[in-house]
Amino acid sequence: MITLKSKAEIEQMRKAGRIVAAFHQAIAGMIRPGVSTLDIELFAVRFLKDNNARAYTVGYNGYPYATCASVNDVIAHGFPSPKPLKEGDIVTIDIVAEADGWIGDSAWSYAVGEVSKEARDLMRVTKECLYLGIEKAVVGNRIGDVMHAVQSHAERNGYSVVRDLLGHGVGREMHEEPNYPHVGKPGKGFRLKEGMVMTIEPMINAGKAFMTVDADGWTARTADGSLSAQYEHTIAITADGPIILTEQKN
Repeated sequence: MITLKSKAEIEQMRKAGRIVAAFHQAIAGMIRPGVSTLDIELFAVRFLKDNNARAYTVGYNGYPYATCASVNDVIAHGFPSPKPLKEGDIVTIDIVAEADGWIGDSAWSYAVGEVSKEARDLMRVTKECLYLGIEKAVVGNRIGDVMHAVQSHAERNGYSVVRDLLGHGVGREMHEEPNYPHVGKPGKGFRLKEGMVMTIEPMINAGKAFMTVDADGWTARTADGSLSAQYEHTIAITADGPIILTEQKN
């Protein structure tokens, strides 16, 4: 069942969203060659504690970390590692914070030093897909309208959209109904209603959309070894348009 949030509840969710956004702004200056994703994980643990928030993912279905760290061909759910990042890598850091009983969820892809044109273009188009989807996330539209904007922009630029990992509702828990892929047809799927809070989180591959999962049961990789990028926001559907609860300050 989809749980609609009141205006007051959406306001309460802003705290977790602000913490997640501030975390991403803080690590943007950290990420460079020689830094490891385990360094970022340890920073995240301290950051959340200092901001009176909890790392929601620790222990979630057995997941052991506060962040997911996905490098190059890893699509999502990569484990933080002591291996140093190197010049030219791209890394996606995903974090879910709980504050005052509410969840904020956001992933962001980062360039490590100077990256290839292929990587830059993939990251740019993936971010564009996120915001094109958010533009369509208005009361009365259907989820197919939102995800068609994501899918068509990715495919126009020669990329593919991961189907096997889904967007989801957000609230007191990280994964609430509804669940949905980031592909769709206009006019299809559930209708967006005021009070829905959900993620838009396109995972875009430079190659094919297919993925594999490592022996750890979590790390999802592109099946063809191609690069993958992801940008994710938690948004609220309101009568005045979508509110990005995890938006980073300029």
